[in-house]
Order: sequence, then C-alpha cells, then structure tokens
Amino acid sequence: MAGGVDLPRQAIVADWHVLPPAADHQPSLRCWWSRPALAVPVAGVVVLPEVFGVNGWVRSVADRLAGQGYAALAVPLFARTAPDLSLGYDAAGLQEGRSHKERTTASQLLEDIGRGADWLAGQLASLSGPPEGGPSARLGCVGFCFGGHAALLAATLPQFGATCDFYGAGVVSGRPGGGPPSLEDVPAIPGRLLCVVGSEDPLIPASDVVAIGAALEAAHPGGTEHHRLLVLPGGHGFMCEARAHYRAEAASAGWQAMLELFAETL
Repeated sequence: MAGGVDLPRQAIVADWHVLPPAADHQPSLRCWWSRPALAVPVAGVVVLPEVFGVNGWVRSVADRLAGQGYAALAVPLFARTAPDLSLGYDAAGLQEGRSHKERTTASQLLEDIGRGADWLAGQLASLSGPPEGGPSARLGCVGFCFGGHAALLAATLPQFGATCDFYGAGVVSGRPGGGPPSLEDVPAIPGRLLCVVGSEDPLIPASDVVAIGAALEAAHPGGTEHHRLLVLPGGHGFMCEARAHYRAEAASAGWQAMLELFAETL
C-alpha cells in the first residue's frame, strides 16, 4: 500500500495512456492514468516518479490518489531516453536510472510535465466542466526523489495550484541539464508548495534543509501556510515501502500532509 496509509478507497479504473507528441521535437509520453470508477474526480494530480521510472510503486501512488477521489496521471521523466522505464530498487536500477537523469534537462521536464497537466485538465473539464478559478484551481503535482526535484520546477507552471515535493535532492546546488539551482525558482511559484524531507537523508544535508526553509520563507514572509517545509524522521525514500529506508510512521505523516494540502487547495 503506497505510503502505508490505510484510508477508505473508492473503486478505480487504471491503465496506460500514451500522449502523442504535439510537435516534431517532442516524445510520446507513456503515462499511467488512474481515476475513480464511479464518481467525478474532485481534482487532478500529476505524479512524478523517482529515477526508477513509472514502476509498480509509482503506479500505486496514482492508484491510491484515485481511490481518494483524484484523477491521477503518472508522467515519465525520461521519455526521450527510456520511454518505458520501470526499474527495481537495487544498485543496477539506481545506476541505470541515474544515467537517464544525467541526460535530462529542466526545460524538457517542464515541457513534458506541462503536456501531462494540460491533458489532465482537459480530462477533468470533459468529466465535470471547467472549474471555477481556472485549471490551476484543481490541479496538483506530487513527486518523489528526482521527481520531487522536478515537482519543485513544475510548481512554477501556471497549471498547478498545489505541489508536494518529497525529498527532492539537489535543488539547492543544481538544476537538471545545468543552470542556476532550482531552488532559485521558488519566487516564481504561483501556487502552494510543500517540501517534505527526511531528517536522516544523506542526499539532503542539514545545510540544504536550512536553505530550503529560508527560500520558502523569503518567498512569502510570515506566510507559513502558503509554502511549507516538513521534516520527518527517516532517510532518503522513506515514503516507499519497497525501499530500504521506508518508515511507516513518517510515510503516514507525509501522506496526510499531502492530502491535507490538496484538500485545502484543490
């Protein structure tokens, strides 16, 4: 069960869906599309995977969100180099996933995530009509590890009203493909942002945690309810029960914080 959270679930429908390219330079996006089977979705959430691709656990995240009433679309981050990537949590999988990460740029991520968000917004509109306040009022984003880093970047897109970045390492010091650190984009985020990190994560040292908290505060001085940093006990990957650093209690707290953000904002 994703995140170890035992919540009431709706019946869902889930399957693969390929978004075709809209321009010659774009790749097809093989996404996992999950939604309530018997009810109109309350909102839509784009799910961004770790370097291991849209694997079974990432698909379970989308399914879990669908069980809570959301339409969820898991978007691949390496569509140009590994469009069908689905790896296990072992050394070989990590090495392969990182090789694709090193060949991916921020602009590519934003383009692909934006395409997924636009498609998801269109699906919501067809199911329930355009939302009050525009598409951003009903679209959220969540990402894990490299997907968390990508989620922080994606939070700058106008489609998203709320974004949850789980242990997105490297945002303080780098940017996919090069350029200024991704954390410098925080002032450009129009919606709400929740950054969740593990207190024992070697990929996000204490100095990075301080820098993330300072950037969130500087973007909205005194507005702790707009952007928020949440530090939970655990190492890197503590949300995923398939990983060695899984922490059930911290995972439950992380999922609860994410669901509260989406419920309040979307």
